[in-house]
Amino acid sequence: MTGETNLKQLLANMHPVLNAGEFVFCTAPLDSAIRAAETLGSFREAEGLTLILTREIADAHGLAYEYVAAWITLNVHSSLAAVGLTAAVATALTREGISCNVVAAYYHDHLFVAQADAERALAALRALLAEAAAPLVGPH
Repeated sequence: MTGETNLKQLLANMHPVLNAGEFVFCTAPLDSAIRAAETLGSFREAEGLTLILTREIADAHGLAYEYVAAWITLNVHSSLAAVGLTAAVATALTREGISCNVVAAYYHDHLFVAQADAERALAALRALLAEAAAPLVGPH
């Protein structure tokens, strides 16, 4: 199944969903004992392994974190080659003063916003969706 590349279609069908829980970004050595099944995501950097974990798992492993996030999934199958989705989402959230960390996975884009900003972020994303889904109005 091929992902969507049309920006208007992506925005009109993104249907953001807030996932339950609190999520954190941590760093760990590359030979960390944390199992892949315990992570939501990871990325290897020169300085070490960045992990996205539930707050509970990070606490259980004694890992430090500075940012407690809410996780929002955009429920549209976006192509990794799509142009503009991240920019449009970031612009909508920037207007509301909301920071966002985006993870593009194979099927969906995932947004991590400060836990306190979750509902405002959802509202901003739903407004962006409604704007994109509205029929064009103007002279014919």
